[in-house]
Amino acid sequence: MSVILVTGGTGLVGKAIEYVIETEPEGSRFGKRAGEKWVFIGSSEADLRNQEQSKKLFEKYKPTHVIHLAALVGGLFINMKKKLDFLRDNILINDNVLHNAHELGCTKVISCLSTCVYPDKVDYPLDETKIHLGLPHHSNFGYAHAKRLVDVQNHAYKDQYGDNFTSAIPTNVFGPHDNFDLESAHVLPALMHKCYLAKKNGTPFVVWGSGKPLRQFIYSRDLAKLFIWMLREYDDVEPLILSVGEDEEVSIGQAARAVVGAMGFAGEFRFDTAQADGQFRKPASNKKLLSLIGDFEFTPFEKALEETVAWFQQNYENARTGKP
Repeated sequence: MSVILVTGGTGLVGKAIEYVIETEPEGSRFGKRAGEKWVFIGSSEADLRNQEQSKKLFEKYKPTHVIHLAALVGGLFINMKKKLDFLRDNILINDNVLHNAHELGCTKVISCLSTCVYPDKVDYPLDETKIHLGLPHHSNFGYAHAKRLVDVQNHAYKDQYGDNFTSAIPTNVFGPHDNFDLESAHVLPALMHKCYLAKKNGTPFVVWGSGKPLRQFIYSRDLAKLFIWMLREYDDVEPLILSVGEDEEVSIGQAARAVVGAMGFAGEFRFDTAQADGQFRKPASNKKLLSLIGDFEFTPFEKALEETVAWFQQNYENARTGKP
C-alpha cells in the first residue's frame, strides 16, 4: 500500500490534485491506482511550522510518498510587506516536512518551489540550472530564499542519506480553490475578485500597474497532472520546471481583458500606473519537462480562465476572499 500525503492539500494545487485523482479513469496515467491511498491535509490538521505537530502528523498517516505544497504564499504586495514572515515560516515548514519524511523513510518527496527563486539578473529563459546564480528579486527575497533552501536540502539529504527528494518549479498557477483575498492573492485571482466587485458595485475596474508585465500562467488542473506524473516517473534530485511554453506568455493587460470578457463586465476599466509592476517578465523553459513526459496537452489559457471565473462566481460565498 502506498500512502501519498499531500501537504497544503486544501489549497489551490492540492484541491486540483484531488480533483484529478477523483475524476481521471482509475489506473490511467493520471488517475488513482490500485494500492494507493491519498491523504490531503490542510493547516487545520497540523501547523507544520511546529515540530511536534508535524511529527504527530507523519506518525499518524505514515506516508510512503509526500507531495509537499504547504507554504506561506502571497502576491507581490504582501511579499514586500512581510519578508521575514515569508522567510521564517517557510523555512520551518519545509524543514519539518523533509526531516519527518527522512525519519520515516519515505520513498519519495516532491516539494513545490516557484519561479521567484531565480536570480533577478539572469539570462532568459529560466531553466533548471540557473536557480543559484545570483540574488532573487528584492520584492520577495524572504519567500525566494526559503524556497531555494528546499533545493539545497534535497541535495543534502540525497548526498548524505540517499533520499529520493526532489522539487517542482511551476510558473504562475491559477484555478478553482485559489486564494482570492485582495490583500494576499496572486495576480489572476486578484483581478477576478476586483472585477467581480466592480461589476457587483457598479464601480470602475482598476488594475494596479501598467498591465505590461508578461507571465506564463498554468492551470492548476494541468499542474496537478504533472505532479502526479512526477510522483510516479521522475526520480532525479534536480528540480523540474512545470510550465506552458515560453511562447505562451500573457501580459497582465491581456489577462485583465480576458477576465473582463469572462465576467461579462461592461463598466469602466483602467490601469493605475502609479502602482508597482514587479518583474517585467521571467520566461521559463519547459523543454526538459516535454523531453521527459512526451505527449501532454495544456488547457488553453482562455478556457482555463473561463472555468476558473465560473467556479469563483458559483462559489463566491465559500471561496477564500478575505471576508470574515
